[in-house]
Amino acid sequence: MPVRWEQIVVDAQDPPRLARWWAEALGYVIVNEAPDEVEIRRTPDELPGLLFTPVPDVKVVKNRLHIDLRPDDQESEVERLVDMGARPVDVGQGDVSWVTLADPEGNEFCVLGSKS
Repeated sequence: MPVRWEQIVVDAQDPPRLARWWAEALGYVIVNEAPDEVEIRRTPDELPGLLFTPVPDVKVVKNRLHIDLRPDDQESEVERLVDMGARPVDVGQGDVSWVTLADPEGNEFCVLGSKS
């Protein structure tokens, strides 16, 4: 039986706000917005998506799963994301070629260098 990757579910205190932040960061669109969830995708028909669902508690430990972004220009992308509200974080990564940031609710993600 074939299986298809539908979406990644992101716990959020404010799903609409965080979904809109990620939609802007990734150039995605909102494909579904309900009181209990918001889904974004690159295009309405393209999977996978990110589904933001409400949780009452704040994030307190490092993510077990995170998104890696690979822009053409790492420095410019990091600057853009920080201007949007991301912040640099240290999760023990040490001296590495990528930059670890956190979204407005503290979810870590990495911005990789360009593939040479």
